Amino acid sequence: MLKEAICKDELIIKIDELMKNHRKIRELRLREREYVTLILAAEETNGSSSEIAQNEIAPMKRRKLQESDDEDTGMTISKLGELTMEVRPQKQETGHNMKHCKMDEDEVPEMNRDDDVDAPKMDVDDAATEMHDDDVFETDTRSETKVDDGNRQLQIFHMDSTAQNRLHSIKLWPPSQGRRQIFVERITIILTIPSILSRMYGLLSKEEAQEDAKRIEAATFETANQHFEKESDGDGGSAFQLYAKQSSTLMIEAVKRGPRVKQEITIAPENKKVVFDISKGKRAFIDADEAKDLLKPLQEPGNKYTKICFSNRSFGLDAARIAAPVLVSLKGQLTEVDLSDFVAGRPEDEALEVMKMFSAALEGFDLRYLDISDNALGERGVRAFSELLSSQSNLEELYLKNDGISEEAAKAVVELIPSTQKLKILHFHNNMTDDEGAIVISELLKKSPILEDFRCSSTWVGSEGGIALSEALATCTGLMKLDLRDNMFGVKAGIALSKTVSLLTNLTEIYLGYLKLENEGSLALVNALKDSAKFLEVVELAGNYITAEAASGLAEFIVARKESLVKILLSRNELKDEGVITIAKALEEDFPRLTEVDLSFNMIRRAGAKVLAQAVVGKPGFKVLNINGNYISDEGVEDVKEIFKNSPDMLGLLDDNDPEGEEYDDEDEDADEDKQEE
Repeated sequence: MLKEAICKDELIIKIDELMKNHRKIRELRLREREYVTLILAAEETNGSSSEIAQNEIAPMKRRKLQESDDEDTGMTISKLGELTMEVRPQKQETGHNMKHCKMDEDEVPEMNRDDDVDAPKMDVDDAATEMHDDDVFETDTRSETKVDDGNRQLQIFHMDSTAQNRLHSIKLWPPSQGRRQIFVERITIILTIPSILSRMYGLLSKEEAQEDAKRIEAATFETANQHFEKESDGDGGSAFQLYAKQSSTLMIEAVKRGPRVKQEITIAPENKKVVFDISKGKRAFIDADEAKDLLKPLQEPGNKYTKICFSNRSFGLDAARIAAPVLVSLKGQLTEVDLSDFVAGRPEDEALEVMKMFSAALEGFDLRYLDISDNALGERGVRAFSELLSSQSNLEELYLKNDGISEEAAKAVVELIPSTQKLKILHFHNNMTDDEGAIVISELLKKSPILEDFRCSSTWVGSEGGIALSEALATCTGLMKLDLRDNMFGVKAGIALSKTVSLLTNLTEIYLGYLKLENEGSLALVNALKDSAKFLEVVELAGNYITAEAASGLAEFIVARKESLVKILLSRNELKDEGVITIAKALEEDFPRLTEVDLSFNMIRRAGAKVLAQAVVGKPGFKVLNINGNYISDEGVEDVKEIFKNSPDMLGLLDDNDPEGEEYDDEDEDADEDKQEE
């Protein structure tokens, strides 16, 4: 009996220590795997991992977590088997049956009682992960053990043939109300911890996380409980496994959904317009449940919404099915619709289907404003909106920015919209229009006689397309704002545009930067503007290779428009000191409305910088002079700062100047060549 008692004590101590270590390992593995799961979910969402994700996942992937866990469990089972075998010879020697050591039921603590301070504490995650650890108690198929940390006693149960592999001393399901609350608290913590996914979709607030945690736990408990009731043996192990697995899935979905964005209502008293806007906050996917919640105000009887903005939120098919009937109910009420960037990150087929659903829902609406920008439409996307576009005859504003509008897509737009007679604003910024597409768009311009604002910037349009657009714009004599920046017009298209500009007497803003106009094209345009655009406020001619030779023509134009000009933007040209001093002399006159002059990156040195600074520093209402990126010496920089010492905020940055910058002209180049020959 003494030897048997000693063996029991040794076995208890060894099992206890081993299980404590094993549980610590399991807990670390679980936490690490949770983090990996979140990151892998981010990979799956994006299609490829970010650099951050790769850096954080790679070492954990290499660890092969599952294989490590299996090895640890196998070693534990093996070790317990060895320890159990140490006891068996003693039992055989003494001839005693171990089952006589069984405790009375009153002495055995209930494992799942909340008020049991002596029982081993097992939270939800521990239970979920340690279900598989039950195997360690089944090394001897005829008996099983239970360790009580408080009493340090060993309980060995005799098992009949029908329950050899079942642990009856630990009840896995259902978890007590206290354990469920602990699980809710743990989910809340996980949902509010910064991670790869939270960087992508936004971090949930504590209130949102608590709400989601309660919903997740309740839903998974109900599912697992139904599963438990159907189990033939009633053990609860598989129910607990389902409980943990479902919870993990719903947690990832909650993190990916991101923080909920509260709809914003804006009321403009002058026209009684009411705006329903869900675009504020982080860019994020929207699911069916959130769509129901967000769009509730649109379903309230008697609501007065006339504009909706769904931008910055990505609708999938489930969310679109919720939104479509809501939109249908607003027919006759909505006049402005913003669906820009509303399918971001969706597979192409799904995105096209969502567009078709919204298009069908909005068919026949008498809209004044429509924005479907930033949706990578292409021709297929434009035609996905065919039902909506083909029913619009009274549009005043149409935005198709960053939509992949090629020649074929442009043809689809022209074909589908029945009338642009009332169109006032048309934007095609950042598309792949090319010359062919520009020629198609020019046909649309010819049918838009009251157009006031046209933007076709960054559209890869060359000389042929530029000429076509320029000639078509002659129809739009009421044009007030023209933006054709960042195309490849060249001199010929610039001259063609100057002929049209002479007819546009209402122009207030013109943006013609980076069009390769050179001196000839630029001068043709400013001469036309000098004689026609009496209300011109903003002129932009950046990046057009304008040299000092054209400075006098620019100066004449500036003086002619001195009463109206607010901004003069001539950056990234080659005016140098000579040209800048000519312009500065023109700026010495009174310019009552001038607020900004930009001559950055023009090879200006100290002399030109000082003259220009002195010309604008005393002007009332002037806000900023930008001469950064030039060849101004350190002394020149100090001179300019001294000129602006009483109004330093009016001087832009000067940190990108190159005091040792070289400026070349033909004579310098010839001299260098002569020196090289000698």
